[in-house]
Amino acid sequence: MALNVPGLVVMAGFYLVILGTGIWASMRSKKEEKKCTGDGMEITLLAGRNINLLVGIFTLTATWVGGGFILGIAEATYNPTLGAVWALMPVPYVLTFFLGGFFFAKPMRENKYVTMMDPFQKKYGNVLATALIFPALVADVLWVARTLVSLGGTMRVILDLPYVYSIIISSVVAIIYTLLGGLYSVAYTDVIQLILIFVSLWVCVPFLLTNPHSLDISLTAYNQTFQAPWVGTVELDEAGKWFDDFMLLALGGLAYQAFYQRILSASSYTQAQVTCFASSAFCLVLGIPSVLVGAVAASTDWNTTDYGLPTPYERGESGSILPITLQFLTPAYVSIIGIGAVAAAVMSSMDSALLSSASLFSSNIYKNIIRKQASDREMQWVIRISVVVVGISGTALTFLDNSVLVFWLVGVDMSYTIMFPQLVCILFFKASNGYGATVGYIMGIVMRVLSGEPLIGLPPAIQFPGCRLDDEGKMTQYFPFRTAIMVISLLSILLFSWLTSIIFNKGLLSDRWDVFKIKCKPTAVIRPVDGKKTNLNNEESVASKQLLNTTSC
Repeated sequence: MALNVPGLVVMAGFYLVILGTGIWASMRSKKEEKKCTGDGMEITLLAGRNINLLVGIFTLTATWVGGGFILGIAEATYNPTLGAVWALMPVPYVLTFFLGGFFFAKPMRENKYVTMMDPFQKKYGNVLATALIFPALVADVLWVARTLVSLGGTMRVILDLPYVYSIIISSVVAIIYTLLGGLYSVAYTDVIQLILIFVSLWVCVPFLLTNPHSLDISLTAYNQTFQAPWVGTVELDEAGKWFDDFMLLALGGLAYQAFYQRILSASSYTQAQVTCFASSAFCLVLGIPSVLVGAVAASTDWNTTDYGLPTPYERGESGSILPITLQFLTPAYVSIIGIGAVAAAVMSSMDSALLSSASLFSSNIYKNIIRKQASDREMQWVIRISVVVVGISGTALTFLDNSVLVFWLVGVDMSYTIMFPQLVCILFFKASNGYGATVGYIMGIVMRVLSGEPLIGLPPAIQFPGCRLDDEGKMTQYFPFRTAIMVISLLSILLFSWLTSIIFNKGLLSDRWDVFKIKCKPTAVIRPVDGKKTNLNNEESVASKQLLNTTSC
């Protein structure tokens, strides 16, 4: 296959449009910075907490609708051992956004945090908060890697562009416009990217459904034809695994900094809620084309196409089924439009991961620990350097493994089993303390490692009920073990927080052993001249909240 020159020209045009939008947004951010009385770091990371509602909806949706979303749904639907019932992403994401809007947005917005790690740093101190930041940073780096892998595979199939070139070019473009204007650049380029994703995917659908090589997908949905029905089934002995995957996707996303970056950039709690609810509807709509692509691929007689036999599944190319389907079942110009959708999806997720990790490092580690007196200008450079380092790290990982699924699973896994229970406890349980958080953190990591992971060849030391060999001969947990680990971690945090509070408050251990200073102090009450009582703790609380409100536009 020769290099697809028209396709390259179209992609070059797309990248230029994205860069142009990023440059325009960076100029806008500089104008906004002059209007605001707060620091430049919040302008860069949170767009001055004044992001437009429509732009907020677009950028939150684009963050979730990445390359893994588009390619993963198509792959699961096409795979004869899975089917559409295992293409879970759109539905759990609806739950993610509704839970986030109803419960998580309010405490984060009311306290005017800059990142999701601020409450940890405020309550547990710098040492434990830094340990908790680590899995969040790793998840972001893996996010960058998996989005780039999905784009590299697609470009290789449709444009015949070498994997290395497509990865590096896309990475450089995303890093540049993220550097230019922070969240403003990311948000406004997300608008362009989401429009392109929506239009491109739906333009491809009619051509796929009417191609001469495929049967009517309504006939193959529940009937065996060229392969198993594309709707798929969930057997009773697989129900635990299905439930585990669903909960992983639904709740794991609530422990991502990228989600809270959009929530905290809204001008009010109400706007944050509307952003979440509207984004959930967009995710559902944008998931439909990928399901249809997988259904068409499962209904195709590949022997009558230029692709030939064996089928993509038999060749082990199920992960690239979307670009393969576009390449061999649609006209050339349609497949080029399709690659634009994948590229847009990848860029929209990658820039979010870059800014997310830069936020955590610059705000929670550099500003709050390393150099508390750092100037605005210095912080701007720290953010830029963080973006570059994370971008390079994620790009480098793509050359170690070209599996989107591996990066996706490890990243979301860490967020769900380790970070989610910590976040729930810090936001909704006042009894939680540093001791409980430490035990829960260690418990989550140890149990997750001992539970094994077939995708990276890690055998399970702990075998939950139903653990057995899968069709590929790998020992697999069919019990919802990740959900069990998450619950155990959460209960460990609460139990050990309660126990340690009793131990120190009852004087069973000396105060000098109280590393996290959890012992309750008696409330100091003074009686001013006017005779009114004043609670010092309340005054300190008000002052603390005022300190967090550093930006005013």
